[in-house]
Amino acid sequence: MFESELTPAFVLTIVLFTMVEMVWRRRSGRGYDMGSLVGNLGIMLGRGVANFLTGGIITAALFAVFAIAPFQWAMDDWRTWAVGFVVFEFFYYWEHRFSHTVRWFWASHAVHHSANEFTLPAAFRLSWTSTLSGAWIAFLPMALMGFHPLVIGALMAVNLQYQYFLHTEAVGKLGPLEWVFNTPSHHRAHHGSNPEYLDTNFGGVLIIFDRMFGTFAEEREDTPVIYGLTKRLTSHNPFIIVFHEWANLWSDLRRARSASAVLRIMFGRPSDQPAASVPSSGPELAPRLVPIEG
Repeated sequence: MFESELTPAFVLTIVLFTMVEMVWRRRSGRGYDMGSLVGNLGIMLGRGVANFLTGGIITAALFAVFAIAPFQWAMDDWRTWAVGFVVFEFFYYWEHRFSHTVRWFWASHAVHHSANEFTLPAAFRLSWTSTLSGAWIAFLPMALMGFHPLVIGALMAVNLQYQYFLHTEAVGKLGPLEWVFNTPSHHRAHHGSNPEYLDTNFGGVLIIFDRMFGTFAEEREDTPVIYGLTKRLTSHNPFIIVFHEWANLWSDLRRARSASAVLRIMFGRPSDQPAASVPSSGPELAPRLVPIEG
């Protein structure tokens, strides 16, 4: 249900904006990595197959929890959607934050941060394993609060469609909107592997929860954003991009010598783990909430 954002109208919009951005990047001297684009598209196709096979798990879980909710919000009441929007953004913030701070969840989310070039199609670097890794359980309390799973799914679609337009260097800062909304500037910082930007700006549509919980970072002119993982992944092979961090996790688990070490490797902060050695290029930066290389 969380892939319903790919409507025909939205797909057409994606194609149009991608072409416009490609022309802008080339004319501005930034260039455009066609290999990365092919990798993005491959990951997107694989994501569709994965969600077709496993997406029903999320739907079933939401409906099961919704069935025991002590109170249910009416779907035809505008207040349901207004309150639900803010509530969803709150839970999205924590789901996204957990995806950076718990290594098991990061193994899936690292895919999204692996792009070394920040373009609109990079928004579709979404893992094939996110349903199975389970960070989505952060949304179950929303169903228990009485929000219908269709409401949650619709709000997720809005959230993901909005975030697609954040993945670009073509839009500068947006003045007062920066205080309330997640913007391209805020999201560029979120994707930075610079120490100043690591693990910040987890919001979806709104940035207010980052400001409230101390995870906000402003994009600075004196600190250009370095995109990608702290240990750069240069492959454009979708299978390598999707599974490289799972391979690192498995390698570290094989070396574990105690139950406590296994738990620490699986559920500790990624930056606290010894990373497995993988082929990479580029300088290794200060540790992120990621072991290998958002």
